Amino acid sequence: MTSGKHNVTGFDARLGKAPIFYGWIVVIIVFITMGVGVNVRTSFSLLYPSILEEYGWDHATTAATFTIGFICAGLLSPVIGRLMDFTSPRYLLSASALLVSIGLVLSTFATAPWHFYATLGFMMVGTGVAMTYVGHSMFLPVWFERKRGLAIGLAFSGVGIGSIFLLPLIQATITQDGWRAACWMMAGVLLVVVVPLNLVLQRKDPAELGLLPDGEEHQDDQNGGASAVASNIVDEDWVNTEWSLKKAVKTASFWWLSLTCFTGLYAWYAVQVHQTKYLIEIGISPLEASFALGFVGFAGIVGQIYLGHLSDRIGREWIWTISSLGFAACYLLLLVLETINNPVILYGMVIVQGGLGYALAAVFGAMPADLFQGKKYGEILGVMSLLALVGGGVGPWVTGYLYDLNGDYKMAFWLAFAVCMVSIFSVWMTAPRKKRLVAGQAEKRALAQAQK
Repeated sequence: MTSGKHNVTGFDARLGKAPIFYGWIVVIIVFITMGVGVNVRTSFSLLYPSILEEYGWDHATTAATFTIGFICAGLLSPVIGRLMDFTSPRYLLSASALLVSIGLVLSTFATAPWHFYATLGFMMVGTGVAMTYVGHSMFLPVWFERKRGLAIGLAFSGVGIGSIFLLPLIQATITQDGWRAACWMMAGVLLVVVVPLNLVLQRKDPAELGLLPDGEEHQDDQNGGASAVASNIVDEDWVNTEWSLKKAVKTASFWWLSLTCFTGLYAWYAVQVHQTKYLIEIGISPLEASFALGFVGFAGIVGQIYLGHLSDRIGREWIWTISSLGFAACYLLLLVLETINNPVILYGMVIVQGGLGYALAAVFGAMPADLFQGKKYGEILGVMSLLALVGGGVGPWVTGYLYDLNGDYKMAFWLAFAVCMVSIFSVWMTAPRKKRLVAGQAEKRALAQAQK
C-alpha cells in the first residue's frame, strides 16, 4: 500500500472532497457496469434460438460462438491484468464497453458462422471480460481492506439486479422486433450508460484521490498511518514483498489459490449450463425450469452481499467453504429430484445454489488481493483468472461428455460434488489467514492480546 502524501489537483481533487468516501462511489459504478455489461455479455443464450432459426446452422456450429468467446476471454485476462497495472480502469472498461457495442452492431450484418465468432464471440464475450468479475477484481479490492468482502459483494450483486430488469427487456425486444433490434438496443445502453460512467468517474485506487483504503486520509505521521493497518498482518515478510508474477508463481499459495478458483468455477458453470436441460428431462416444465434458473440469480444477490460481509468478519476460507458446500448440496438435491420430484426440493436446490454458492464471486475478488496486492497485482490476477476460467470452460464440457457417455447426469453430478470437496480442501491450503487477517479476525486478535 502506498504511504505518504499525494498531490491531487483538478477534477480528482474535487472528487476527493466528496461528502462520502469515494470508494463507495466506485462500488456503485461497478454495480451498474456489471449489471449492464455482464448481462449483455451473457445475452447470447437469448439471441441463440433466433440465430439458429434464421440461418439453419447446426447447434454445435452456432454454439461455438460462445465457446470461442470464452476461450478468448481467458487468453485476454493476463493481457488485461498487465494493462491494468499501467493504466486506469476508466480507459480499459470504456474500451471494453465500446468494443462490445461494436461487436453487437456488426453481428447484425453477419452472413457466415465466422462472422459471429468474430463479433459476438471475440468482441462481445471475449473483450467483454474486462466488465466482468475478472476485470473488476483487478482494482476494486484495493479500495477496501476492512470492508473488502462487503464492498465486492455489493458491487457484484449488480449482475443479479441487472438480470431482473435487462434480460426480460432483451427477450421482449427479440420477440417483438427481432434479435438484430436487441443487439442495437444493448449497444446503445452500453454507449449511453457504461462508457461515460466509467470514463468520467471511475478511478484505479484511492491514492489517486490522496486517500488510503477504506477512505482514510494520509497522515502526516506516517508511522501512525502504518500502525492503523498493521494489526491485520500475520506474515510481515510476505506482506512487505513487492509481488510480481514471477515471484507469485513460485509460491504454493498462488497454485493452491488457482486450484481453488478452477474448481469453484467448474462447479458454478457445470450446473449453470446443464441445469435447465436436466430439470426438463426429469419432468419439470420448461417454464418452471427457466424460472428456477432466474431465481438462482435473485437468491445470489442476498448471498453475495451477506456472505461477502461475513467474510470480513470470519475469514475468506470459511465463506468459500460455505459456498462450496452450497454447490455440493445443489448437486445432491438435483440427484434426489430425479426420484422425488418435489417443489420443496427444487427450490431448496435453487436457494443453496444461489444464496450460498454464488457468494464465491465475492470471495473470488477478495482473496487474491489479500495475498498479492501491490503494483503488479493486475498481472498476477490476470494469469490466475486464466487458470480459473479454464475450470469454468471445462466444467460444462466434462458434464456434457459424461452425459453422452452414460445417457444421464448421475456420474457428472457426483464428479462435480467431488470437485466441490477439492475446492474446500484447496482454499484451506491457500490459507490467506496465514498472511493477512480480515478485519474481524484482526479485532479478535487485538482484543486477546490486550487482555493478556
